[in-house]
Amino acid sequence: MKAEIIAVGTEILLGQIVNTNAQYLSQELAAIGIDVYFQTVVGDNKERLKEAIRQAQSRADVLVFSGGIGPTQDDLTKDAIAEVLGRELRTDRPAMDKLTEFFAGRDIPMTENNKRQALVIDGCTPLANSTGLAVGVAISEDSHHYIVLPGPPSELKPMFADEAKPWLLHQVLTGEMPIYSRILKFAGIGESALEDKLLDLIDAQTDPTIAPYAKEGEVAIRLSTKAEDIQEANTKLDTLEVQIQSRLAEHMYANEDVPIEETIVKMMADLGLTLSAAESCTGGMVMQSLTSIPGSAAILRGGIVCYSNEMKEKLLHVPHEYLEGDDAPGAVSREVAEVLAEQVRIITDSDFGLSVTGVAGPGFSERKPAGLVYIGIAQKGGDTEVFELQIKGNRSTVRKRSTKTLLYRLWRRLVQVEKKS
Repeated sequence: MKAEIIAVGTEILLGQIVNTNAQYLSQELAAIGIDVYFQTVVGDNKERLKEAIRQAQSRADVLVFSGGIGPTQDDLTKDAIAEVLGRELRTDRPAMDKLTEFFAGRDIPMTENNKRQALVIDGCTPLANSTGLAVGVAISEDSHHYIVLPGPPSELKPMFADEAKPWLLHQVLTGEMPIYSRILKFAGIGESALEDKLLDLIDAQTDPTIAPYAKEGEVAIRLSTKAEDIQEANTKLDTLEVQIQSRLAEHMYANEDVPIEETIVKMMADLGLTLSAAESCTGGMVMQSLTSIPGSAAILRGGIVCYSNEMKEKLLHVPHEYLEGDDAPGAVSREVAEVLAEQVRIITDSDFGLSVTGVAGPGFSERKPAGLVYIGIAQKGGDTEVFELQIKGNRSTVRKRSTKTLLYRLWRRLVQVEKKS
């Protein structure tokens, strides 16, 4: 079954907002066995939208719309679909009751245009909006299936998960076996290198399938299989996961869709270990990544952003001769990264001390190029490791990849600790 995603909104065409909904919907549809062949963006113009609908009907079975169902006169998605299908719009009573209650509770008069948010296409299944006011639509006609969702991701995602996806499974995919998926997460390896190590499995496998995709500093693989039940699915997915893990044990940190910092927090909490960090070019990004995870208070002792040489010297006792002078290695050096990691660990009495020092760019610093970064890991009663990184990209990329690489190296260290415990 083929799908087309149609995003409605002139603001997307103008580049004022990024269409993150398309990424989410493509992943979710693929997970239930519906392949997205096309993605279309249309401005707030009813005739052009009707043209896009007719074109999508010629090449897709499922048409998924996002946006254009709000209260204003340029919110025309339902109007355009209704005209193409030759149907009328009607008011959905539960949606209107919700609107009435919303405005009454705020003692604000409901304007006439707000009532447009309660309109649905005659003969459809209304899709309740748990986080907003505009009701969605699901309707089938002549072997085509139409899903209409709101534009804001905070409304679209729960509506798709709670309303549209069950409708598709029950109304459209009833003759299909359920599709079960599992996400494997990797760090310290790029998408192309990972794919190269799994190329024979990717080429050979038809069920389960392997689909790699990359994020900043991380790579994920989605394993998917059709099965009669979860037990049969797990048997097939487990077999393939073991094969992949045996080839990529140094990089596979989770078999669920979690960031590496979440895995680290859980591992350290289970081992009863603590952590601190001294950051220069990342400016606190390492600590921010870790503190974003619930439960991180159990493992984090503190962090120091030592951006200037003065702070490196005063707060973390980096020797002056390391920082200044013709023969000094400089702030961006293996020597300074080592001192920072060891000193922040000692000062905070942590089991692990982390450090980052580098040139985020775009220009040179200390006659050293942008993208040169040193990361350090000091362990109580253990060795201190320092790694040199050469990162290509802009300032944001250098900072993000430095953070992710340091977390990856910490995870590798924790795996060794776990094996010894």
